[in-house]
Amino acid sequence: MSTAPSPRPDRRRNRALLLAIVAIFLGSAVVAGALRFSGWRPAGMKNHGELLQPPPDLRALSPRLAEGGTYAWEPAARRWRILLAPPSGCTATCVALSRDLDVVWQLFGRNADHVDILWVGAPPPGVVRDAAFRELAPDPALRARLPRVDGAPGEPAGVPVYVVDPNGFVILRFAPGFDAGHLRQDMARLLKLK
Repeated sequence: MSTAPSPRPDRRRNRALLLAIVAIFLGSAVVAGALRFSGWRPAGMKNHGELLQPPPDLRALSPRLAEGGTYAWEPAARRWRILLAPPSGCTATCVALSRDLDVVWQLFGRNADHVDILWVGAPPPGVVRDAAFRELAPDPALRARLPRVDGAPGEPAGVPVYVVDPNGFVILRFAPGFDAGHLRQDMARLLKLK
């Protein structure tokens, strides 16, 4: 029993379909590779804070708590830190920033227990002190390791905020006047890392 060869139009259609499938597969792979190597990232994957490269290392420092004792980094506890080191004399700006940080901290929900807010130096009256608030004694060595802690040319006046990972590396910097919602979005992504 022999099979008759398929008619010419069917053979051409099958070849065209096969070539179309190969072109779609290879074309999407080429486009994906081009996007990857050009540095493009989807908007949902971009962080809002400035990624610090290389990240400053705070592990060797032992910050002192204002009420006494030392703040331990404890990497095994998997605690993230929001750190700020405002200059002396920061009043209204710092009070407003503390309110924003308190709202951000509360929006973490069940993950709020894994975040500390570290305030370097004496906060002014009216600063919101939630359960995560830790006042650190003024520490010139700590301030010296924070990139552009006193601002940068072209930035608005104010206080930058830093994100410190559980190991003690400063990984993100938010310029003065940042949107607190952007900090919440970046931190929410980081808190999912276990």
